[in-house]
Amino acid sequence: MATHSSASKAHKQSLVRRARNRHYRSMTRKAIKRFNAALEAADKEAVTTTYKNAERILRRVAGKGVLKPQAANRTISRLSRKLNQALASK
Repeated sequence: MATHSSASKAHKQSLVRRARNRHYRSMTRKAIKRFNAALEAADKEAVTTTYKNAERILRRVAGKGVLKPQAANRTISRLSRKLNQALASK
């Protein structure tokens, strides 16, 4: 148990932040999985819409500080490379 009230408040805040960050990371992973599933299905329309959604989520999460900006940019770059390959091959 925390001795000081500020320590207990800091602990409560960290739990709230942890729950929020877990939600955003989960949302990001789901968006990437949906994009990869659309790639496997070879549906051009679904691939482009899921890519746009994943990019939007990654940029939002990076802006909130859940992911580092460079990590989000790297992931977006990899997804866009996959998108361009999929659109060029079909």
